[in-house]
Amino acid sequence: MPKATAAKPASVSTTPVTYADAGVDISSGDRAKDRIKYLAKRTFNRSVLGGIGGFGGLFQLDLKKWAEPILVSSADGVGTKLKLAFELGSHSTIGCDLVNHCVNDIAVQGATPLFFLDYLATGRLDPWVTEQIVTGLAEACKANGCALIGGETAQMPGFYQDGEYDLAGFIVGAVDKSKLITGAGIRPGDILVGLPSTGLHTNGYSLARKLFFEVAGYKATQYVGAIGDKAGTALMKVHRSYLSIMQKLVNAGLTAGMAHITGGGITENLPRILPKGTGAHIEMGSWPVLPIFEHMKALGQVPDDEMLRTFNMGVGLIVVVPAEKFTKAKALLNRAEEKFHVIGRVVKADKADELAHRRVHYA
Repeated sequence: MPKATAAKPASVSTTPVTYADAGVDISSGDRAKDRIKYLAKRTFNRSVLGGIGGFGGLFQLDLKKWAEPILVSSADGVGTKLKLAFELGSHSTIGCDLVNHCVNDIAVQGATPLFFLDYLATGRLDPWVTEQIVTGLAEACKANGCALIGGETAQMPGFYQDGEYDLAGFIVGAVDKSKLITGAGIRPGDILVGLPSTGLHTNGYSLARKLFFEVAGYKATQYVGAIGDKAGTALMKVHRSYLSIMQKLVNAGLTAGMAHITGGGITENLPRILPKGTGAHIEMGSWPVLPIFEHMKALGQVPDDEMLRTFNMGVGLIVVVPAEKFTKAKALLNRAEEKFHVIGRVVKADKADELAHRRVHYA
């Protein structure tokens, strides 16, 4: 067998090659990180130990708040909604989208948000864009009572196109074991209460962008009469946080389960909390479908079932209320000035439907 020989370089550089020559500007990254530290520290509370920049964020759990604390965590991203941010040069609300989405995911289980970490990856770090993103993250963390204690900012030249980035986040919260909301107590006859969304939130944007910008040929800055807004403005509306109203319902003992309606719509998210032997009967027309969804359906002649399993259709959160507690829940929602709609009921599931994973029926 012939002996392997080491490959020789075709040529070598006559001058020193730096990381900046490869597309990574360390100095620019350092400037951005200094600003990130300032913004993150504005979200700190007494439970945060140390600062930003260590190998790991430190958070001291106050065990006096919970008899039997359970940590609840979630990770998510913003998805192709980012494409709109790139096109519009609008980056200040993307961080809010991410934090609020993650907050809702743990709050439906009764958890109080404790801390948040983000991951920002880009081809070339732009300090101004980074500051806009982190400002949104910090504002949403502050509003939801959780601390932004760290994250990762990665420059990856050649991996992302110039001006593009990806954003993801990780949240940790806590709930007392006795107040954990699992949906196990949901029973046939329970009432399904829908709380309104602000728009698409952070799901269904691949289809939405195709319908708006390929099928209809709209520009992001173009006013669309059917939705009463510019296309980009309507699509960039911030993902709403439901934390405050969820906490009120949980503390009052008025819910048997809650479902955050994200990717998969009501069709795929509501069954995640339904116990075996139960299903859901949803009354179409019981809530106002937002004009943006009606317009997308018309643009692409999108089938009803496709719309319902792609978008939230104007319902961002479903609260399952025991029938005997509905009067109190209604009063609480009214006092909180929270709009809501009774959109259906929990029913006994047909075995064939359970086997076919058809847990939600529309009428």
